[in-house]
Amino acid sequence: MTLLIISPDYASHLYPLATLGTAWAQAGERVVVASGPATADIVAAFGFQRENLQLGRGSNPGTIRVEQQPAGEDDALRGFFDATRRGMVDTLLFQAEARSSDLLYNPVAIAREVQRIVERVQPDQVIVDHLAFSARLGLLSAGVPHADVVLGHPSALPVGPEIYGYPPAWPAVFSPDVGELALLELQCAAVRDSFTAQWNDALFELDPSAAPTLDAFQECGDLLLLNYPGELHSSARTDQLPPHRFLGSAVRSEAVDPEVEAWLAADSRPVVYVSFGSFLSVRGDVLARVAEALSGLPVRVAMAVGATDRETLGPIPDSWLVRGFLPQVRLLQEAVLAVTHGGNNSVTEAMTAGVPLVVLPFSTDQFAGAAALDAAGFGTSLPPNTATVLALRDACERMLHLAGETRARLDTLAVSLTVQPGAARAYAALTRVVARG
Repeated sequence: MTLLIISPDYASHLYPLATLGTAWAQAGERVVVASGPATADIVAAFGFQRENLQLGRGSNPGTIRVEQQPAGEDDALRGFFDATRRGMVDTLLFQAEARSSDLLYNPVAIAREVQRIVERVQPDQVIVDHLAFSARLGLLSAGVPHADVVLGHPSALPVGPEIYGYPPAWPAVFSPDVGELALLELQCAAVRDSFTAQWNDALFELDPSAAPTLDAFQECGDLLLLNYPGELHSSARTDQLPPHRFLGSAVRSEAVDPEVEAWLAADSRPVVYVSFGSFLSVRGDVLARVAEALSGLPVRVAMAVGATDRETLGPIPDSWLVRGFLPQVRLLQEAVLAVTHGGNNSVTEAMTAGVPLVVLPFSTDQFAGAAALDAAGFGTSLPPNTATVLALRDACERMLHLAGETRARLDTLAVSLTVQPGAARAYAALTRVVARG
């Protein structure tokens, strides 16, 4: 059999999608990845075949740099980073306003290219990133059965009265103005309607007989795969989902890094891992406060700073490991705590390793994910722009000493995610669908 994986040209998206494909490769089956050129080396490292498919203007091979983006996309990124400095509502408003050009880029041309790739590859099974809306239009309009993978918090697929881009929940530490929230809700609703009109127009051009939708953001594939632990998702919301499977996590394998291994072996003090992912590591001001907070604790720190210049962090203890990029999965295996922006890869990989979190969410589904961690007791959230060094240090100390029933529940979740990894769950779910078909 042949599996086709369709991914945006972003490492943070391709890594979990390609990790799912390893279950097919281990079964001796062919795996083909359709993605852009920036992530070609990642596809090669997995040993998969590749079809070129550019789903949007931007790209990110691992650490995003504004100056490496095409004209227009660079200004959009600068605008996004500036919005994160103003706060939650401004960030969500900015993302809502940019949504149509970000998520439904050149839909008819991309949809037809996806159809040509399907014709060439002749896959038996297809999995596609949920946010690859143009690609999904190609599959839907051609009647190609496919599984739709939500790589973020499950709220990336709104259900019932939810509106995409308006968080269904956020941590209690965020207290936005009621009027600002009303404005955000109106803006997200307007974007939903505009986006849906564009979706329906493209769908009609591709397949005039297709029925239009009332909310394109609520559309999904034949099977919904959620790269998220079902244990952290409310049962009431789970009941509203279409046919689905919670994958738990898609933890990738990493090459051995001699410098990291030597650092881990050099000292027995507890390890704290810090990363704001490939995008939000540009917030060096917040990383600097985190570094100052941790410097007063009896720990060693491994910090991935991305595009931030190490010098902007202030004095760093000699015992710390600070690099642009670090092997996150490996370091989480040894960590007792992680400080994160709350990106889904970071959250699910930390849960698989049984590592509690201090979460500083900036945007999109990070708020809902942080709220779920707070509710479970596996994390504690702080507002990144206003959290003081003292508040950060206090939060880190509390999560470093996680114990009792909460610690036991986190350990149980980690065992469950490790024993049945996401790749195996995805393979089993799609194999059952094929068998029924």
